[in-house]
Amino acid sequence: MPLEAVESPRLYRQIADQLRHLIDRREYPAGGRLPPERELAEKLGVSRPSVREALIALEVEGRVRIRMGSGVYVVERPVAPPTLIAAGEAPEGPFEVLKARELVESAICAEAAGAASAADIAALDDILRRMELPGLGSDELVALDRAFHVAIAASLGNAVLARFVGLLFDQRINPYFRQLASYFENAESWQEAVAEHRAIRDALAAGGGEAAQAAMRHHLQRSQERFSQSFGEGPPRTRAGDVGLSRIAGRS
Repeated sequence: MPLEAVESPRLYRQIADQLRHLIDRREYPAGGRLPPERELAEKLGVSRPSVREALIALEVEGRVRIRMGSGVYVVERPVAPPTLIAAGEAPEGPFEVLKARELVESAICAEAAGAASAADIAALDDILRRMELPGLGSDELVALDRAFHVAIAASLGNAVLARFVGLLFDQRINPYFRQLASYFENAESWQEAVAEHRAIRDALAAGGGEAAQAAMRHHLQRSQERFSQSFGEGPPRTRAGDVGLSRIAGRS
């Protein structure tokens, strides 16, 4: 039998696999509430964002239901898993994507501050003007958000960078990211994002590389914080005993 490459499973998939196994064993029965994110993170030895990615993955699979202000509840096992999961094509975790964007795009911004032309700044102004129009739907705002970030990379005149930033951004439309966004994106969060975009634009127009880099880093860090707000998990669970969660060594 030919040898096959061995890949390390993404961290959030390892967490989701453990929780799914415990649900299948009825350690967490249908209708019951899972432990809070904080407790799961402590038991597994991982970060809360990684736990959140796992919970979102399980919700997309139809294994749990997140109830804001109450907690995460187990539901009856679906008849068949979603096609995406069945095909073994699990997307990147939302927080991994945002962290990658923070590192990549802040560096691009530092370079773009010295390269952006008047026409490049005018293009950013046009995008920001359209983002502030009333009555825009989520899909329209996401498309304009993408255009803003790609336009900054394009100002460097490097098609590879512009395409790469677009590909990174497009991870935002995977099922897990969309599910996470459905809980935390609203008119207020979009207003904050547009204000952060404007700070980036102003730093680029002023030609300050460090300021532009810091503005982009701040924007993408704030994006991570917005998606990290509490689900509002209600009072602590009453536990009859310790459930068999295994720590995931060396990972966070």
